[in-house]
Amino acid sequence: MSSVSLKVEIPSQYPSDKIFKVLSDFDNIVTKILPQVFKSIETIQGNGDVGTIKTFKFGDDVPYKTAKQKTDAIDASNNSYSYSFIEGDNLMGILDSINYHVKVEPSGGGSVYKQTVTYNCKGAEKPSEDFLKKEKELYEKTYKAIEDYAAAHPEIYN
Repeated sequence: MSSVSLKVEIPSQYPSDKIFKVLSDFDNIVTKILPQVFKSIETIQGNGDVGTIKTFKFGDDVPYKTAKQKTDAIDASNNSYSYSFIEGDNLMGILDSINYHVKVEPSGGGSVYKQTVTYNCKGAEKPSEDFLKKEKELYEKTYKAIEDYAAAHPEIYN
């Protein structure tokens, strides 16, 4: 089995603990602010802790429609979490899973959002460079939209 990884790093003016708090509210935010990407997110097992399983329905701006995600790790004291997509057409028939690790690190007066995405391939076929470029752009767009939402709603995330 082979894999392909990509990294996303986005500086923020906001402190790491605030950004982590906002990211912890991901399911409630993204369907409101990016319905063209995330139509719905439903918890089907668990309460948000490790082992929780969710189903995603995607919008028209992405080339797939459904996915099942499992929460792998949460370390709130270090502002990090990990999750995996384990089923769905987002695996494109060529992937066993997609693993994500997110960490928000302090930097100066703000923070840096860091995300590593690993595409675990079933065989020799891998996601194309064009696909990976579009994925990275989507991750960056999603993060910025979440950050903008938090800035517009300081009463929620202070």
